[in-house]
Amino acid sequence: MTIQMIFKIAAVGILVSVLNQVLKHSGREDQAYLTSLAGLILVLFWIIPYVAELFETIQELFGL
Repeated sequence: MTIQMIFKIAAVGILVSVLNQVLKHSGREDQAYLTSLAGLILVLFWIIPYVAELFETIQELFGL
């Protein structure tokens, strides 16, 4: 995992948290929830290849 990926994840986290607070204070809790969900899904799609690579490395390490 590169440092750029960590910065991208942090940027999405900050952006989602700011949007979430703004939407909650304006009375749009449902859109705040959907924004949080969209941010989570986006980050999960970025992380999935790294998790798959981790599992492959563990399989090779233990010879499974």
